[in-house]
Formats: sequence, structure tokens, C-alpha cells
Amino acid sequence: MFQDKVLACKDCGREFEFTASEQEFYAEKGFTNEPGRCPECRAVRKQNRNNDRGGYQRQEREMYPVTCSACGKETTVPFQPRGDKPVYCRDCFQPRNRW
Repeated sequence: MFQDKVLACKDCGREFEFTASEQEFYAEKGFTNEPGRCPECRAVRKQNRNNDRGGYQRQEREMYPVTCSACGKETTVPFQPRGDKPVYCRDCFQPRNRW
């Protein structure tokens, strides 16, 4: 039913073979699009995605200095206090937040 096809990589432009067994695998998984990248470019792209996730290069949260409403200790919180509600340090917040 499936026959080997030669496709062009959209990243590097090289031709690569999309084999009948790969096509069968794609069909079993319900994939409707043919691969747009050669195996080498797919591997590079996957590695770059993994580095982005695994490297934890996420943006640092802005912290705001506050005084704990319960104990008076100076601490920081990851949100801008509005002033109309109490703000607690970690030690005072945890016992209040139990279900």
C-alpha cells in the first residue's frame, strides 16, 4: 500500500527518504502530514527543544518586599501586595493554608 517517497527538508534542503514503514507508522498514529525535516534536522530541533526545557531558562519572577502581617518578619512575595489584605511570610502562611 505504501511506497518509499523522496522528500526535501524544509530546513537544510537535502532530500531524504520517507520509507513505506515510516508512512505506515505515521498512519497508525493518526498523523496526516508528511515529515518536513530530514532525520538530522529533526534530531537537532528536538535537542534544541529539550535544552530549552531542561535548562530552566525561564524568566526570574519579580519579588516584592513585605512585612508579615502575623509575625512582623521582613520577607518577599511573588506578587504586588494591594494593601487591603494581609500578607504572610512562608512560616505563617502554611498553617493558615491547610485544608
